[in-house]
Amino acid sequence: MPKIKSYTPAWLSAPSPGYDLFVPNASETLDTSAYISKVVSKDGPRRTIARRGTEVFIAVGKEIRWADLLYLKERWEEKQAKAHGGPRIKREDSDSFDDDELRESIESGCAEGFRTITTSVGSDIQQLIISPYANFMAVVTTHTVRILLLPDSAHLTAPGLDAIKPKSWTLGPTTHVMNRPPIASTLWHPLGVNGSALVTVTKDAVVRVWELSQKDRWSFDSPSLTIDLQKLADGTSLDQNFGASPDITNKGFSPDSFEMDVAAACFAGRGSGGWSPMTLWIAMREGDVYALCPLLPTQWAPPPTLIPSLSISIVGNLAAIEDDPNVSGQAKLLAQQQLDWMSDLDNQEPRVIEGPPGEPPTEIYTRPARPSVVPRLQGPFDLELSPESEDDLDTELTDIFVIGQKLDTDELMMGEEDELDMEDVEGEGLSLSVICLLSSSGQLRVCLDLDGVQAQWLPPRNKSKTMGRLAGSPSLLTFQSMDILNSLEVTEDAWPTFSPDVTSRYSFYITHPSSITHVSLSPWVFRLESELQGDSQAGSEFRIDLLVNGQSSTRERLYTSAIQGDTQFPLTASVAIRDPDLGYFLLSATPFDPVALIFDTPEDDLAPIRSASPSFDKDAEVQPLEFYEPRPVFQPSHSFDMGSALPKLLNQLRTGRHKTIVNQEVRLSPATLQIFTEAHQILSDETYKLGVAAAEVFRRCVQLQTELKQQVIKASEVKARVEAVTGEDQDESNPESSNAAMERRIQNAREKGEALNRRLEKMRKLVSRGTSRELSDKEKAWINEVNVLDATLFGSTTAAGPSRLKMTKKRYEEVTRLKDELVKEAEKLGASTEEGEESLSASTTDLRIPSELRKAKINQVKGLIERETALVDAVKSRLERLSIVG
Repeated sequence: MPKIKSYTPAWLSAPSPGYDLFVPNASETLDTSAYISKVVSKDGPRRTIARRGTEVFIAVGKEIRWADLLYLKERWEEKQAKAHGGPRIKREDSDSFDDDELRESIESGCAEGFRTITTSVGSDIQQLIISPYANFMAVVTTHTVRILLLPDSAHLTAPGLDAIKPKSWTLGPTTHVMNRPPIASTLWHPLGVNGSALVTVTKDAVVRVWELSQKDRWSFDSPSLTIDLQKLADGTSLDQNFGASPDITNKGFSPDSFEMDVAAACFAGRGSGGWSPMTLWIAMREGDVYALCPLLPTQWAPPPTLIPSLSISIVGNLAAIEDDPNVSGQAKLLAQQQLDWMSDLDNQEPRVIEGPPGEPPTEIYTRPARPSVVPRLQGPFDLELSPESEDDLDTELTDIFVIGQKLDTDELMMGEEDELDMEDVEGEGLSLSVICLLSSSGQLRVCLDLDGVQAQWLPPRNKSKTMGRLAGSPSLLTFQSMDILNSLEVTEDAWPTFSPDVTSRYSFYITHPSSITHVSLSPWVFRLESELQGDSQAGSEFRIDLLVNGQSSTRERLYTSAIQGDTQFPLTASVAIRDPDLGYFLLSATPFDPVALIFDTPEDDLAPIRSASPSFDKDAEVQPLEFYEPRPVFQPSHSFDMGSALPKLLNQLRTGRHKTIVNQEVRLSPATLQIFTEAHQILSDETYKLGVAAAEVFRRCVQLQTELKQQVIKASEVKARVEAVTGEDQDESNPESSNAAMERRIQNAREKGEALNRRLEKMRKLVSRGTSRELSDKEKAWINEVNVLDATLFGSTTAAGPSRLKMTKKRYEEVTRLKDELVKEAEKLGASTEEGEESLSASTTDLRIPSELRKAKINQVKGLIERETALVDAVKSRLERLSIVG
């Protein structure tokens, strides 16, 4: 989980230029409630922040603010350093710089780092979606889409604050218009050529694929592929027409139009394995989930590993089921269709073009025409183990987030000596696709695609009647379900959204209009993958029980939007940013203020390299201890900044039918009463809001005193601990050196550790005496062997041993008999040796035996006797030990 270091920094707070990026125009915010209801759509997501590196685009009303956060931060720090180091021009009523200073900075060639982009849109912007290579941006309203060619970053560092109007095109000027169904999702296709393929999905379940080209204006007017999902759901053969009907007249009610009201759509990442990059997942408002695979533009650019991996999978599947009589005809037809699709690709010669700057050359393929360019609509998926709920709000889906399966290169590179060059994130994770569904009530469902979505097409016309529909419906396993909101925070008009994280593809953020929550799937994803790969040697039931009862997905509420009066300012979809200079933080916004959460960097790979010598390293300075609890910066109510609506009323009166009454004396009349009633209503509303805002400031001041008191207490505790470590808390009458104090503390800690070890050993012995545990198998075997040995040696009947141990007593008796015989023979040999010496000495003249030979023989006999004696003693001692043991 990310650890929050601080909240909105100073360079994004008032009165910095970064704060002005999010502030609406003063003419639009006379009425706070009316402005919030105007900018927040009740029928779609609100994604008004997009990023390109360190640059951000913020949609405010009908205009777009563009800024470089890194430039804003450095510019703010330079201003602060200059302000603290020398004189500055400052207003008396605020900390902001004068317009003269801003004019001087512009004239001197120093830019402010932000610009305003004007676009030709008819209503407020609801979504900003940047293409994969950051050259286009889709500006989406409720019914229209405008494609913007993003300007170069040099405009941000150029002097001047004039608004710029880049080149732009209207997408589908006759398709996406106000009298057509509203837009549900706008996605950039992950396999588009240089990120130029756009997919739009409208509320009436019509999918359109656009292939944009700056050289061809017609590509912005007409889609290259149109699929009506309601027609496709009832389709039976490939030859049918599944395009959208040109009729724009109002249609009557039908179950299909009600159940196929699109909430959101999503692609998996470009680096995912299998069919995931070309699978479009569609979530319906009523809770159904569908999939379109493969959905491709006419010209598409796959990753280098995609086509080889699919070819191996298709050929292997066809070889496995071709001669199997148990496989149905539908499965064989599907395998043959996939083979035809892959054969069409294999027969093509890809066209190589230059990629974007910094990218390798791209291979372009043409979308296969066989079996068809329109895939089968797979679904609705059956959500197995999904929790049953009587609340209809739980079934109203608002967003879908898909994490594709990992790229498995083991089978692809089998037998190859070269290693595949790819990013580590593409080869790690789960070999299944994870589908996350989010409802308007804040319920999150994490589902697993166990079967794996593959490419499917409808059968040909001649086989449509015999094949029919696929037997059974596809399913998703609901692995986990959790609520990110409590019952008091649930509202019917809320539209929570997903936002990907930049540190892991198995973690994401959920932005509800009232809060931001972080969810991570990493605690169980990698464990589940090890179980699927069969790395564990334990039983399946034991492993599944550990997985189910083990650690599940983690969730943490990071931020809760403040309530000012009776109004809670809704949050836009958050954007995660991680940069070596900016750090790791999350950026969101209300209709009036930015909201930023700065996290600890999870890894040190983005940290700057420090020098070897701390004396030359400016960053090696001692940093203050972070023992404080980070809190969001308090923003006073916007009622203090709102203008009064009374001048507007007076202007209306001067030009209306009561203009004669304004300049006359006040007279009692129905017209005068009406005017005073309207003025009183305006003043009462404004004074009430000002009173509530002032009360909130008073409460925060009281709370600030309490927080400051707690902070002082924590600081004193930290000071006492530091003094205890450094030895500064000792008595002045008995001074002690720092080394002596440290040695004394180390000795005390060592003595305490030894005392704890003694207590632990004492408790261990006490517990071992008090508990009677069962003997192990080795201990039981040893006791049995001792009993058997006792029975064989001493005739005990406590145990009966094996046959090899029953001979031990006989061997013992035989060794004893041999010992006695050897002792007697040795005595006889000694006696005969003495007699022989006497006889030899008496008759030396007769035998004439040399003395050296006689002595050698005697020594040899003595050696044999000593050896036999030692052998007997050893056998005797061993038998005595055995008897003692028994």
